Amino acid sequence: MELAYSEQYRALQGEVRAFIAKYGHLSPKPGGGRQRPSKKALDWQKLLLEHGYFARNIPAEYGGFGLPLDVLELAVIAEEIAKGGVYPGIMNQGISMLVPTLLEVGTKEQCAQWIERTIRGEVIWCQGYSEPESGSDLAAARTKADVVDGHFVINGQKIWTSSAHYSDMMFLLCRTEPDQPKHKGLSYLLVPMNAPGIEVRPLVTMTGRATFNETFFTNVRVPTDQIVMGRGEGWHVANVTLKYERLLLGDANRLSARLARIRELMERTNLDGQRVMDIPEYRDRLMRLQGEVMASKYHGLRLLTEQARGEDSGLKRLIVKYNGTLLGYRLSSLAVDVLGAAGLAYDAKDEAAETDEATAWHIDNMYDIGLMIGGGSTNIQKNIIAERGLGLPREPKTAPATRS
Repeated sequence: MELAYSEQYRALQGEVRAFIAKYGHLSPKPGGGRQRPSKKALDWQKLLLEHGYFARNIPAEYGGFGLPLDVLELAVIAEEIAKGGVYPGIMNQGISMLVPTLLEVGTKEQCAQWIERTIRGEVIWCQGYSEPESGSDLAAARTKADVVDGHFVINGQKIWTSSAHYSDMMFLLCRTEPDQPKHKGLSYLLVPMNAPGIEVRPLVTMTGRATFNETFFTNVRVPTDQIVMGRGEGWHVANVTLKYERLLLGDANRLSARLARIRELMERTNLDGQRVMDIPEYRDRLMRLQGEVMASKYHGLRLLTEQARGEDSGLKRLIVKYNGTLLGYRLSSLAVDVLGAAGLAYDAKDEAAETDEATAWHIDNMYDIGLMIGGGSTNIQKNIIAERGLGLPREPKTAPATRS
């Protein structure tokens, strides 16, 4: 078996390395807080797009680089960016979840309207899925939208809406067909966050920052053409988005970049007068994590290959989110342990403020705990893997409590 790259891919390696050598000083710091992209991040995003190191396979008519999918090219680019320690580009809900959804099920007009501005970071999106009291049962959504005079009029509430406080748009799952069964009564709307009647209330997490929100809709009007697919087809569209959300939350490229940062941190950090990399317990943890990150990376390449062939990855795709969020937490936990007492000075500053390395790792570590719940908790993911992937019997429903 030949595991070395061919000349074609070695040439691409050289191109990416030359790009990083020339422009790397312009890159924002990887990791840290969640906020609207800074000018520095937007300028870097533009450079990545121009050189084809971001949105490489998105059609040129929608602002991408327009090349056919080549999984090894994507692997080479991600690997070199991780090794170079530069920012891999903006990975938010609009870019990683909505854009591929529109490419798969949206109209040409919707793709032309939204994709280029989204991948450039000019339009920021949030996701309107979860609701109070419905837990992980998205099909139980009660936020409704009635058609009045050519507009959807939306009323209801969403919760845990990440980044809603600085987003421009929301992709919203709501009920438009109340007479249909719950899975067939939903629609998927594109809603401007500055529309009259939208109220966003921040929810402070254990990071000390308000990364989540409650979002309230009171007679919010949206034109009826701002719907993806058709009325009553929202459940299908929502699941297309969930497919990409779970791949985002288990992104092997991000895990590889983290691993590289931790390795560099261990090389230059001392503990009781000894370099952390030379302490067997820490080095053993790093090596174990390195093996798991490599496995995650190669698993991702397999999924990309099957996607390029038009194959359904089934069970292999279902494990990505579950594995990725657990592995992300273990990586950031190692970084926090390496930093030791440096993290005790953690201060929950404004999201836009510059953070020191220890604070950035602690934010990531606390945020990673939330990611094991968000996007479908690890327990829900286990049920999905067991029932849909392995064909095991469905989890039994508990009987409702009775009052005496």
